[in-house]
Amino acid sequence: MGSGNNSSTAARKARIDEMRRAERARERRNRILVVAGAVVVVAALAVGGVVLVNARGDGKDSTASGDGKGSGDSGHFTAGEDGVKTWSGKLARTHVTTKVSYPMHPPVGGNHNPVWLNCNGEVYTKAVPEENAVHSLEHGAVWVTYTGKAQKADVDALAAKVRKTPYSLMSPYENQDAPLLLSAWGHQVAVRSAQDPEVDKFFETYVQGQQTPEPGASCTGGVMK
Repeated sequence: MGSGNNSSTAARKARIDEMRRAERARERRNRILVVAGAVVVVAALAVGGVVLVNARGDGKDSTASGDGKGSGDSGHFTAGEDGVKTWSGKLARTHVTTKVSYPMHPPVGGNHNPVWLNCNGEVYTKAVPEENAVHSLEHGAVWVTYTGKAQKADVDALAAKVRKTPYSLMSPYENQDAPLLLSAWGHQVAVRSAQDPEVDKFFETYVQGQQTPEPGASCTGGVMK
């Protein structure tokens, strides 16, 4: 029994270490691309050229310039025996630049901002833009949210877990049905406390899990609230 738990813990640690190494490598590549891009722009301006840079989208998403109010989602939640709710239906993935009205709170997918919210273990103490957070879920992050009814000890313990877990983020969110919720792309669960066994299970399953539309996409270099 103990040997099995040790093996599981070691495997989880190795997985997190590997994600951290991959994230550092992506950061180095991003810095190189930023410098190279700046050189190209300066050179073009020097000769009087006009460079038009299209807003960068990741994956195969498109960018819409409409009112952005529609999430593009259709369907409903279906609850499993373990309490995890799974969205049955369509979760849109179009990039929009304005506010989106989501059918679930917090949202677990849908049209979202072209820039993700930094999710490399970030703990935000104020509410964050949903449209950016949904983009983080698309990258395989788990989003921990809590209301003012949550116990401080649970909030502190979950914050500590998030800080040591790449591809996760945490923020207050008052418009939700339970004091503590964990969300991933297409999935959500309410937990009783930070010690609820579902916390570790949800993180293990959904941090860069099979539900991720864009596995390996960055959780840094986005925006911070």
